[in-house]
Amino acid sequence: MDLNKENMTKIRYLITFAIILYLGVQNIHVVLDVLGLGWGLLLPFIVGSAMAFVLNVPMTFIERHLFGKAKENHKKSAEKAARPVSLFLSIVFIILLIMLVVLVVLPQIGNALVSVAKRVEERVPQIQQWLESTFQKDSQIVKWADSINIQPEKILNSVMNTLKNGADNIVASTISFTKGIFSTAMNVGIGFVFACYILLTKERLARQMKKAFYAIFPKRIVERILRVARLASKTFSSFITGQCIEAVILGAMFFVTMTIGNFPYAMLIGVLISFTALIPMFGGIIGCWTGFFLILMVSPVKALAFLVLFVVLQQIEGNLIYPHVVGGSVGLPAIWVLAAVTVGGSLMGIVGMLIFIPLVSVFYALFKEWVNKRLDQKKITVN
Repeated sequence: MDLNKENMTKIRYLITFAIILYLGVQNIHVVLDVLGLGWGLLLPFIVGSAMAFVLNVPMTFIERHLFGKAKENHKKSAEKAARPVSLFLSIVFIILLIMLVVLVVLPQIGNALVSVAKRVEERVPQIQQWLESTFQKDSQIVKWADSINIQPEKILNSVMNTLKNGADNIVASTISFTKGIFSTAMNVGIGFVFACYILLTKERLARQMKKAFYAIFPKRIVERILRVARLASKTFSSFITGQCIEAVILGAMFFVTMTIGNFPYAMLIGVLISFTALIPMFGGIIGCWTGFFLILMVSPVKALAFLVLFVVLQQIEGNLIYPHVVGGSVGLPAIWVLAAVTVGGSLMGIVGMLIFIPLVSVFYALFKEWVNKRLDQKKITVN
């Protein structure tokens, strides 16, 4: 090995990295504490970046369709107002969605739970009578059924006694819970302001970041980073837009068909399926069985009919709507979608399910490009 200036520099970097790695492993608890502190400090800005990415989708759509022609004609007033007005309308749109959930869905969920509780209380004596008429009176099943005694008043008294006995723990839990809410509200508030700043000045921030990257890294590496960033932005935006449109269409289909079929809880189940459809792969299953349980408490026949309706609409959605709405924007085979959902759900819950599909799609596209490039260099064709 030639010990020229370039190789000596590489050796120094390698030795420095090895020393830092050794010290980090020896003091792993300190490293974890520092990482935790850094995560706490950066969390509001990470939340703000995520909010900015989500808000950018409707904001870009509004800006393009509402102010597109005016900006093409180089009207300065339209160019100045386009971004703030589009951002404001996007925020209003998100707030209206939240209000829809709070004012429409939550009351229906409360009414549904009360109705289900009443149905259960009414059905228990009927089940006991059926078991007595079906089985022998001295059988263990009948004795177990007779021992069931659901009395809401006793349950309420038991809950109240538990609350009184654990008052100290409840106060301590309430204080910690209040601190958690305050901390979360602070992070969300700072993140929201940061997101608005990003969206209002995103072109200038992108230009400044490009300058910094070109100043620090070689041109070839910067171009590679920018190409990956563009691919990630396009993939994430297409996935979010497609998933939201597909969820709205699916929820509307359930609401219309259930209303025509005179199913109970048509509005609640339609909105519920719209939200659960945002969860890839498993969202439909969650919405299906939740709706089935709610309807079962009212009419078992309607509940079975709902399962049939769900299968039919899911087939229509999977074979006709989803390919046209979402299409190949993500470009990820089904087996990798399942893997992304499983890993993302294990690491980060529902948020991980949503993030990992476009994230894995980006890695899949880059790996596919690298494989094809290597095969071309080796002049190998695989049929």
